[in-house]
Formats: sequence, structure tokens, C-alpha cells
Amino acid sequence: MADKKIRVVLVDDHQVVRRGLRTFLEIQEDIEVVGEASDGAGGVARTEELRPDVVLMDIKMPGTDGIQALRKLRELQNPARVLIVTSFTEQRTVVPALRAGAFGYVYKDVDPEALAGAIRSVHAGHVLLQPEVAGALLAQDDPAGGGQGRGTTLTEREREVLGLIADGRSNREIARALVLSEKTVKTHVSNILMKLDLSDRTQAALWAVRHGLTD
Repeated sequence: MADKKIRVVLVDDHQVVRRGLRTFLEIQEDIEVVGEASDGAGGVARTEELRPDVVLMDIKMPGTDGIQALRKLRELQNPARVLIVTSFTEQRTVVPALRAGAFGYVYKDVDPEALAGAIRSVHAGHVLLQPEVAGALLAQDDPAGGGQGRGTTLTEREREVLGLIADGRSNREIARALVLSEKTVKTHVSNILMKLDLSDRTQAALWAVRHGLTD
């Protein structure tokens, strides 16, 4: 349905932050806030109960923090896409959050309209990072270039496929864009994951972002 709203759960230990986010998001015609939680454990419970499309998750919270919540949601195979919204910019928080399964990472001072755009982007399957976050990822990469070295084993076609994965394209969309069969695309995806020693498409998308294969 074209008019189906993006269902969102807010997870932040500060009520004023949740209230501010809700107030802004409720004026968006295509976004609906369906629930809230004040810590990671509550966020996991609400996400399991409500099955939202997107979760806005803080990192630093009492009890179960955002990274622990991300890991639990991944363990439960919950399909909700998590967008980290936080004031913490250090690599030691950015990188674990993305490795735990976050689809995006933005700061709390992000422009409200940009936040709404981030929710739409993550919902569409894109991996979304603010420039400063992408820089942090690049800075923490293997200084000897080990990650990039693995990338040199990819064929040109595999690099094209990887770039489209990072753009949030499905196998069918990639097949259409590159004039290939879906079976061939699936083979390329399997080869990419094997060569880069990655476990899923989200990790592949993050690898592509880190190594400049997508904007």
C-alpha cells in the first residue's frame, strides 16, 4: 500500500527526548510512532510486541544499553531496522553499534527533517551514516589495509553488485539494473560474503560504505 505509514518505536532514557521526537515525527504524514521505552530491555520487549518497521535507539541507557539491545534483537531475528540516535560520537560506541546490526547512526543534533529522511532511508533498506560517523569507521579500519586488501579479490562485477547492496537494492532490483538473472546475482552475493568473510548483506553494505563503493 502506497499510503502505509512507517511504524516507529522510540527507545531513550530521557522522557524529554522521547517527547520531542514524538512531537516532530507525528506531524510527518508517512511516519507513525507506535511505542516508547526508556531502556534497552524495554526497547527489545516493545519491538517484539509491536513489530515496528524502524526503532530509534539511544546507546547509553541504564541497565540494558543500546548495543546490548541490538544484539538481543539480532538474536531474536527481529526484522525491525534500528537507527541509532545518540550524542556519543566516539569510535568505541559507533563501531560496536554498527557491528551489532544497526542500519544507521545519527547524532541528536541532527536537523529534524534530516532525521525524518534518515528514518525513510533506513526503512528502505539503506545503510545510513552521517559523514562524521563514516569518518570514524574509516579511521578505525585496519591501518595496514587488511579489509581493503580482501576487497581487491572481488571482481568488477562483484564490486558493482556490492555497491547496489549498499544502496538497499534487492536481488531482483540488482538483476534488473545489471541485466543479470536473479540466480546469477545470488551467486555474486554469496561470493562477496565469502571473499570478505562477512555473514550477511548488512555487513556487506557497511563494508561498501567504509571502502567508498557507495555514496
